[in-house]
Amino acid sequence: MKKMSDAMSLLINLNLAAIKINKKLDRSLGLHGISFSEYMALHFLYSESTQVMSRIALAECLGMTASGVTRLLNPMEKIHLVEKQKNPRDARVSLVKLTLTGATLYEDASTSFRHISDSTVSDVRQYQMESILEVLKKL
Repeated sequence: MKKMSDAMSLLINLNLAAIKINKKLDRSLGLHGISFSEYMALHFLYSESTQVMSRIALAECLGMTASGVTRLLNPMEKIHLVEKQKNPRDARVSLVKLTLTGATLYEDASTSFRHISDSTVSDVRQYQMESILEVLKKL
């Protein structure tokens, strides 16, 4: 077998690290009844001044397809974390709004997220985190 290039090794190791981190975050956020993917959806909605986004815009933020974001949001709608909202200017555009319940859950889950984030990178120095972030921004 041929030796892997540094680029190939980098991408494989980034992917393996992401899988490992996602599992750890899913376990931690599971205590709040949500997955990391659901937390990220709440995060992007919470970050909007109106806490409303089109489903397409949310899908783009999450790196998902429109149908993928619909599958993610349907169970969240059932437990009243988000709700559908009509677009008064364009009936073809489907909007999703963060509910008060969703905002409260996001704030509570963010405490757990902060703790698990800090513990996950506890052995990484600040200058190393800055270097990693610089590299990731280039990808």
